[in-house]
Amino acid sequence: MSEPRRHLAFDLGAESGRAVLGTVEDGRAELREIHRFPNPMLSLFGRLHWDPYLLYAEIVEGLRKAAAACPEGIASVAVDTWGVDFGLLARDGSLLGLPFAYRDLRNVRAMEEFLAKVPRDRVYALTGIQFLPFNSLFQLNALRRENPGLLDQAADLLFMPDLLSYFLSGRKVTEATIASTSQLIDPRRGAWSGELVAALGLRPGLLRDPIPPGTVIGPLAPGLAEDTGLAGVPVVATTSHDTASAVAAVPARGRHWAYISSGTWSLMGIETAVPLITPETQRLNFTNEGGLGGRIRFLKNVTGLWLVQQCRKAWSADGAMTYDDMRALAESAPPFRSFIDPDAPDFLNPADMPEAIRGFCRRTGQEEPSTPAAVVRCALESLALTYRRVLDDLGRLAPEPIEKIHVIGGGSRNSTLCRFTADATGLPVAAGPVEATALGNILVQALALGRIPSADGIRAIVAATAEPVPYEPEGAPAWAAAYDRFREILSRRGNPY
Repeated sequence: MSEPRRHLAFDLGAESGRAVLGTVEDGRAELREIHRFPNPMLSLFGRLHWDPYLLYAEIVEGLRKAAAACPEGIASVAVDTWGVDFGLLARDGSLLGLPFAYRDLRNVRAMEEFLAKVPRDRVYALTGIQFLPFNSLFQLNALRRENPGLLDQAADLLFMPDLLSYFLSGRKVTEATIASTSQLIDPRRGAWSGELVAALGLRPGLLRDPIPPGTVIGPLAPGLAEDTGLAGVPVVATTSHDTASAVAAVPARGRHWAYISSGTWSLMGIETAVPLITPETQRLNFTNEGGLGGRIRFLKNVTGLWLVQQCRKAWSADGAMTYDDMRALAESAPPFRSFIDPDAPDFLNPADMPEAIRGFCRRTGQEEPSTPAAVVRCALESLALTYRRVLDDLGRLAPEPIEKIHVIGGGSRNSTLCRFTADATGLPVAAGPVEATALGNILVQALALGRIPSADGIRAIVAATAEPVPYEPEGAPAWAAAYDRFREILSRRGNPY
């Protein structure tokens, strides 16, 4: 039997997950999705959770489908997910309750309480991480306050991709890129901040030393290998944070570029060799997260297509309205009527997203978008103008000038938003690959097995695999005027940026 050629990536987002098979041959990669499944948040007793048992069952189904599609077997398997969320394991290796979901509102109070104990300036100096109420640091503070016994029982903390890799292999590891989202890592050393761990009162040993992306964890657990027919398949710690996988697959050359990993969230930033931690980067709330090959992803989290996803949920419970339908609605609406701040607390997890958008416009003295078309247009224009705001900040902070924006991930399919982004920023936009996260996941697996000689070879493979769609900026005067109004609206509600 021939040597297995295909790698299996499980790419889990906050809305859905999928299993993707990929091969890397002759300097190109080919991908094929074989399984897709929902990833719903569970609301239990007023709290939001994830169900890792459901995710594991879907991963097992994906393994079975991979075995059926690949009679010769598969070369490796790896999991990437969103950041910050985690599960706790008891001393016998069992899971202590369902992991909390980052949109649970308990985290806002927990953030305020922790920063009253350890000042904001000190936390940022130690970690260089953007302040978001759902960072693992503040989730752990919420646990310490509400359920200290659970933390005291815990033997291990594993972030979501590490938890699922543990289910697959029986081995407990913490991968560096996912750990870097926690606001507990010192990015200069790539190690946990002892000061913050002590401030949380965490038991020594609860957090495992991070391992680099592209590390083989071990083979599939024996029972799982027998059940799926995939004996001996290695489980790899890929770039386990989904954004780290996506950024690894940016088809860029040189250094004069920024990226937007566009999906439920928009992660906009640059790659740097060292962390950028200064009073100015703190004031502007930028983050320093880990990337492939020891690089730093210097970026800002922006609420992304979550706005559109939740509008679709409100208008089309049965899913009949597609994202293409919504994009066409936006194209039909008049431009520049009203704007929102996508990062306002109003939009974290509202019961009715269209009403939250209308309510923001009412409170800021703007024309209220009265139709679905106007609501979606408002959301997409506001996202593009937010990218312009972040780009302005990056331009002051980046060590190199930025001359191009790469939009990767599912949002790169939204041609309206990509065009608005080029117009709002005044820079050319290259959109794609859509499957950046799965592609990055698979290429790092290939790197781990020695099928790619170095991390530098990954982007050349991506560039040969996926030709980005170009968008050139147009309509500069109208967008410049819109940006001035947008900034004035944000300052009116207390956001000076």
